[in-house]
Amino acid sequence: MNRQMSVLGMVLSTMTGAACAQSPRIPAPIDQPYAGTIRLDVDATDLQRHIFRVHEEIPVTAGPLTLLYPQWLPGKHAPRGPISSLAGLVASGGGQRIEWQRDPLDVYAFHFDIPPGVDTLKLDFQYLSPQQGAQGRVVMTPEMLNLQWDSVALYPAGHAARAIIVNPAVKLPAGWQFAGALDVADGEKPNQAGADGVARFKPVSFETLVDSPLFAGRHFKRIELATSKPVHLNIVADSAKSLETKPEQVKAHVRMVEQARKLFGSQHYDHYDFLLALTDQLGGIGLEHHRSSENSGDPGYFTEWDRNAPGRGLLPHEFTHSWNGKFRRPAGLSTANFSVPMQDDLLWVYEGQTQYWGFVLAARSGLWSAEQARDALAGVVATYSDNRPGFAWRNVQDTTNDPTIAARRALPYRNWQMSEDYYSAGQLIWLAVDAKLREITREKRSLDDFARAFFGVDDGSWKVSTYEFDDVIAALDKVAPHDWAGFLRERLDAHQAPLDGVAASGWKLVYTDTPSAFQKDAEAKRKSADYTASLGFSLGDGGVVTDVLWDGLAFNAGVTPTSTIVAVDGRAYKPDVLKDAVTAAKTGTAPIELLLKDGVRYRSVRIDYHGGLKYPRLQRIDGVPDRLSAILAPRR
Repeated sequence: MNRQMSVLGMVLSTMTGAACAQSPRIPAPIDQPYAGTIRLDVDATDLQRHIFRVHEEIPVTAGPLTLLYPQWLPGKHAPRGPISSLAGLVASGGGQRIEWQRDPLDVYAFHFDIPPGVDTLKLDFQYLSPQQGAQGRVVMTPEMLNLQWDSVALYPAGHAARAIIVNPAVKLPAGWQFAGALDVADGEKPNQAGADGVARFKPVSFETLVDSPLFAGRHFKRIELATSKPVHLNIVADSAKSLETKPEQVKAHVRMVEQARKLFGSQHYDHYDFLLALTDQLGGIGLEHHRSSENSGDPGYFTEWDRNAPGRGLLPHEFTHSWNGKFRRPAGLSTANFSVPMQDDLLWVYEGQTQYWGFVLAARSGLWSAEQARDALAGVVATYSDNRPGFAWRNVQDTTNDPTIAARRALPYRNWQMSEDYYSAGQLIWLAVDAKLREITREKRSLDDFARAFFGVDDGSWKVSTYEFDDVIAALDKVAPHDWAGFLRERLDAHQAPLDGVAASGWKLVYTDTPSAFQKDAEAKRKSADYTASLGFSLGDGGVVTDVLWDGLAFNAGVTPTSTIVAVDGRAYKPDVLKDAVTAAKTGTAPIELLLKDGVRYRSVRIDYHGGLKYPRLQRIDGVPDRLSAILAPRR
């Protein structure tokens, strides 16, 4: 079948993977078992220094051997393996030190010449994890840790990752409990290390190991969400108080699992573990795996339930990935090992439809009310109505290259440059598909039918089932015949945002001068304020300008990203001072004057705006079926 991949995507993938392709010393992976089992022991007790100490033993034979550090990481869709954090690598075998040489074209590859008589290569090294956010995501604190096995292991080149067997173990701080998708070794207790502080697991393929991270912590709680093909919510927290839950809160998570199973009609795991860190110390994460997911939330996720609704869309999103992204996977993202470049052209399905179902399942389960779900969607619609001028030169399809282009680095003009819009713009595309399916079948069929037919096949199977663009089209055609290829390409390739599904669902975007409770909580959680639809910029904590709308009012007045607002109309900046000024300008004629600090310089700018505060809401369209409410309603 023909892949619908942009030329730019192929060029970027080729360039990024050039080192692997050009280095003659690195054998290509083949699906042939690696002889023997690798032993991997990780000491994760050095909390003060944030150091993971690794001992690895690899069966070998005499002659050349190449070991690889994982580079192209699943879920990140990009070459983001933290090779710069690997240090202290020393190899030995047969009682002697064995020297290594890093490949000059691929810094993730290490070459060895194994002497005769050596049958085991012993490696010792450290993973020096970040100590602060500026160095990367913090994965170790005095209260908890997140062990991602790809960061603490080398594996032999020339073999598919699923053909390499590893016997893993990790030493944890005394008294800590842990959770993850790996099955503990025979005789070991689930979630508890042995008397020596070591948690031991059954041997698994290297592919499964990388897909099975671990959370561990001093404050730990495990909640059962389903008994048939068990699902557990495993919580680690900065303090014991954050572990306090109420029955109705747990029931909402139980219903989320139930609604997902009703949607897809299958499960592609023997057990599933949500790993949830309630913390403001560990780095934030939302990362999917086949039988687990890594998630983080506000310490008050449960104890301050009413104000934390914006954070409750994450777990449904990551759970959906067990079906969409892990079991059913774009062919270009199903690679033999972690050195083969990934092709991201179908991320608008992988991530875009998952974003769609994340919102829907949050509403169907009661993690969100229908009103909260509409408020969340209103924010997305507002973004693509007022805050993506970058569509003038890019399209949704091209943004699937962004994991490689930007790697989630901060951008000076996010709205103009665009980045990973396949998530939320993809969500809007799938809303349009759902509305169209309902329309042409007179409300008898929907995207639910596609989800069950496409992602719900082969119940109980873990084997990855790949797909191409044409497979998506064929499955949609079986639900309801239509020119789905044209429908999707029109929205993926257009130089405009895919907003038509909102009206087709019976709703339209309007603005009010007061935020909803959901919007207030979202701004408080992010310590931000969005004035894009009014003044033309957004703010972070302390009045720092985080984005300026390209060619908007603030842009043309001279406001720049990373400036700090010091004063508003002569008064020291506070969030309410700026809001009051915008409100007052609605009935006045004078421009709003901002005193900005740029580095060591101060300057004043004036923004001639008189439209008042603007907060997005969705409003019903008379005479159009309310398809959105039908989409958000729980399945019986």
